[in-house]
Amino acid sequence: MGALWSDEHRLRVMLDVELLVLQAQARLGLVPRSAVAAIRRRARVNLARIRQREAATQHDVIAFIEHLEDHVGPHGRYLHFGLTSSDVLDTSLAVLLQQATDLLLKDLRALLAALAAQARRHKRTLMVGRTHGVHAEPTSFGLKMAMFYDAFRRQLRRLERARDDIGVGKISGAVGTFANVDPQVEQAVCRRLRLRPAPISTQVIQRDVHAGYVTTLALIGSSLEQLATEIRHLQRTEVQEAEEPFGRHQKGSSAMPHKRNPIVCERITGMSRLLRGYALAAMENIALWHERDISHSSVERVILPDATITLDYMLQTMTSLMRGLVVYPQRMRENLESTRGVIYSGQVLLALMRGGLSRTQAYELVQRCALAAWRNGDAFTERLLQDPAIRKRLTPAAIRRCVDPRVHLRHVDRIFRRVGL
Repeated sequence: MGALWSDEHRLRVMLDVELLVLQAQARLGLVPRSAVAAIRRRARVNLARIRQREAATQHDVIAFIEHLEDHVGPHGRYLHFGLTSSDVLDTSLAVLLQQATDLLLKDLRALLAALAAQARRHKRTLMVGRTHGVHAEPTSFGLKMAMFYDAFRRQLRRLERARDDIGVGKISGAVGTFANVDPQVEQAVCRRLRLRPAPISTQVIQRDVHAGYVTTLALIGSSLEQLATEIRHLQRTEVQEAEEPFGRHQKGSSAMPHKRNPIVCERITGMSRLLRGYALAAMENIALWHERDISHSSVERVILPDATITLDYMLQTMTSLMRGLVVYPQRMRENLESTRGVIYSGQVLLALMRGGLSRTQAYELVQRCALAAWRNGDAFTERLLQDPAIRKRLTPAAIRRCVDPRVHLRHVDRIFRRVGL
């Protein structure tokens, strides 16, 4: 990803755009074909020379064109004929963003594979589900991973759409009117680059296109943060149900040798904040003056390479983490049982309602037993069995069926099929 955003690669893509414009103009009889062939043979990109020239011109595209003219000789007068800088910059940027997105799509698919493997491996690994950070009802670690798998499937579709949305080129001249360049040139260039011609443009492609793209990257980063936050919680000493892989020679703290901290997840959490900041900056770029100003350019030179590089790193890092994730099924079972059965209160509530009680009546009976068990450290089942009002409605066998955790996994296969696992 870093090489893709290097100045050398960026300039080579700009040269490709210039040469495709020449070819299209030659087909229309606007440029001699011999000139196109000569320019193609002689055109070279020397980054150091271009930078030297830019230091004098204070204009990157002019420095680029003048450098090419030095190499190609008299035919150089046909370069950039009828174009404005943004014709080349915006069209080549679309190519670069699509190339970057292809790498990100590959990253996302690798993460999906790692999540799918964990989901299938722990499909029936029982653990407690938590709402508000408090024990709720049983679930499985596989279902938790399946939920993240489904989230990143959505993100994959979003990124595929974003790749299509960003794939827009423009070769329409100084304010987008085609006054000095034939619209057929734009069509031909975009077709060769597998881009769509912008239906209408000013001097630039409208920046809501780019803001939508960066927002998609920020959304993916937010899902990565959600997954990282989950693992950070599961790694807490009081929970200790899963943790990041920890290398043989790894150190967790300069002061406390026992520490094994979720540093990778914390890093991903921090980097997701960068992506959301980049999305805001991209939105600020939408409102340009009239047919364009240059205020967006300096922003994009930072946020577009940085956002794609950042997300590339985050996805690859999270994939490595998920492949090596350490899971503790026994600890999950211990935590599941730590509240001595009160997490099955919902099943008892429904059983009493099926037995004829109103929801309010059933709720009061079950809550009374649950709170007493929680407060005194008693077994919830014993509290239920000792309560005359509940025993009047439910047999001991019925009560024990209510506290069987397997009932919460009876539809796990159906859920897995629904998310494509």
